[in-house]
Amino acid sequence: MLNRIDLRGSRRDPRGLLPRAQLDVSVAVERIRPVVEAVHQHGFSAIREATERFDGVRLERLRVPAEAIAAAAETLDPAVREALLEVIKRARKVHADQRRTDVTTQVVDGGTVTERWVPVRRVGLYVPGGLAVYPSTVVMNVVPAQEAGVEGLVVASPPQASNNGLPDSRVLAACALLGVDEVYAVGGAQAIAMLGYGSDGADEDDRCEPVDVITGPGNIWVTAAKRLLRGTVGIDAEAGPTEIAILADDTADPRHVAADLISQAEHDPLAASVLVTDSTALADAVEIELDKQVATTKHEERVRTALTGEQSGVVLVDDLEQGLAVVDAYAAEHLEIQTRDARQWALRVRNAGAIFVGAWAPVSLGDYAAGSNHVLPTGGCARHSSGLSVQSFLRGIHVVEYTEEALRDVAGHVVALANAEDLPAHGDAVKVRLQSDLGWRAGRLDGRFEA
Repeated sequence: MLNRIDLRGSRRDPRGLLPRAQLDVSVAVERIRPVVEAVHQHGFSAIREATERFDGVRLERLRVPAEAIAAAAETLDPAVREALLEVIKRARKVHADQRRTDVTTQVVDGGTVTERWVPVRRVGLYVPGGLAVYPSTVVMNVVPAQEAGVEGLVVASPPQASNNGLPDSRVLAACALLGVDEVYAVGGAQAIAMLGYGSDGADEDDRCEPVDVITGPGNIWVTAAKRLLRGTVGIDAEAGPTEIAILADDTADPRHVAADLISQAEHDPLAASVLVTDSTALADAVEIELDKQVATTKHEERVRTALTGEQSGVVLVDDLEQGLAVVDAYAAEHLEIQTRDARQWALRVRNAGAIFVGAWAPVSLGDYAAGSNHVLPTGGCARHSSGLSVQSFLRGIHVVEYTEEALRDVAGHVVALANAEDLPAHGDAVKVRLQSDLGWRAGRLDGRFEA
């Protein structure tokens, strides 16, 4: 079922040899640009037209009524409610510890630099609603923003024809449990454009004001719209289809490995499931298990398409050292380590969105209830980007405070560098402060500037 790539004996950089979905976001950008520009220019009428075209729903209003959000929470299945409350509690515990505090550094006597961590004012949180619905993604987006201290939280999620043109009721219930009451029944590229540019609505109460940052996963059209809005607003990442890589040796249970590969493949036909191993016996056993388990899974067709696609496969390596190099090159969204001394190998990994260590920490635990965040970088972006966290909603601002004496002490250096860069007015802005009633003169005496 899985394609095999044999890297044994190879010392080449493996990046170009590894399975990866071929997604050209730039092509999607050009296809979706007219929708984004229409929303920018025409607001509600363009959103309504795009929603009817793409989602088969004609919107009368953008914003979900408060009573509909409350009703969704009241009718939520008790087991799902209990699960969401537990997930919220665990996520809050982890994300509360991420909140940075202000730090003041005494550079010299009379001179300090304080780094303040200030939350953005307003955030747009996107929750997908295509092949599956994701109340857990509401939690993963909202909790870190709340822990950062963001004032305005806005959720956008596609309308569902089966729910009277509102977002999925479980998504709405999760919003209610988190205290979020500004929710819009808008999905896709038109939702990203609405959040980034703002939009009028059916009336003044239906208006959506623009946000400062947009976060949350989505399909390639959402990703393309984020790319178009980058700079107008901050974005978390250009997320692609989900992916899992598993680094395993002959101690791994093939049933676990197969089940975990399937668990991510059921998200999307383009989802990537990759096994990296030095054991051909394990690879063979996993194939046998996949044949058994795929045949009994609910979304068999979707899973089979993902597992047999070019983005999935088994990568055979000489040993775990080579395997480590391969998973670092792949930079998976989710990386499982199922080996002897799994934690020691995990601590050596440089590139991954999140790492799941040992037999008892499957990716699905992280998707829901580990306390970690499941909004993670995909497509190799874990080489340079992090998953969603409290830091995603904070900005570091330096506050500089110097006394006259502290400025006088360093003024000569400022003037010297300003002149070296042919920016003499920079130096003059310092010299003018050090003048006396009798006038001023510039000079350097033992590194000091005296008036």
